[in-house]
Amino acid sequence: MVVDIFIPCFIDQLYPETGYNMVKVLEKAGVDVKYNKNQTCCGQIAFNSGFWDHAKAMGEKFIRDFMESKYVVAPSASCVGMVRNYYDEMFYNSALHNEYRLLKKNIYELTDFMVNVLNVKDIGATFNHTVTYHDSCAALREYKLNGEPRQLLGHVRGLKLVEMDNNTTCCGFGGTFAVKNEAISVAMTEYKLNRALETGAEFIVSTDSSCLMQMDSLIKKQKLPIKTIHIVDVLASGWSE
Repeated sequence: MVVDIFIPCFIDQLYPETGYNMVKVLEKAGVDVKYNKNQTCCGQIAFNSGFWDHAKAMGEKFIRDFMESKYVVAPSASCVGMVRNYYDEMFYNSALHNEYRLLKKNIYELTDFMVNVLNVKDIGATFNHTVTYHDSCAALREYKLNGEPRQLLGHVRGLKLVEMDNNTTCCGFGGTFAVKNEAISVAMTEYKLNRALETGAEFIVSTDSSCLMQMDSLIKKQKLPIKTIHIVDVLASGWSE
């Protein structure tokens, strides 16, 4: 099976190791991974900020970049949710309508693709730590992702998953919300981190690096005894290439 990967802006600029680890995980699962070097952004930040013309231009490029792809996989429920849910508003009944509809059907967040397309739940990972899982708003409410990440974590050797109370509450990031409403955003993050700390977990795991970045910034500022890690990095742990 041939799969094109999409590397979101956050991962490209701040967490490139997560992108590399996604390639490792997919190849371990027997996938032939392709990377289109012309890819850029899905347009989510511009769209959420009200710059629809800019978002549409970026979306047009995104569709053309992946027009020939059978499957497109990304380590971000947020970005894939943007394509699946909001490109409709920009490209419905347009010149790219058919191309978009095909892309919508073929683009997946990694854990969804692993469980529901590849039918792989055990990739052979080992991670000897106690973790708690953060459901990002985009993953849970837009992408409708819930069980797949937990199924994969359940097959990681040495990993203990402890659910936090109110695990569906927002981490406080919300894209530009964190910039425009700093005080509220920080209060939301503190609440989320307190719930995570109550579990005794060593790591907070999520599908979205933007949420992890938000929480990690406060963890480091307040010197809290917990870390963050993307689920891709967990799945790539404990085995060699």
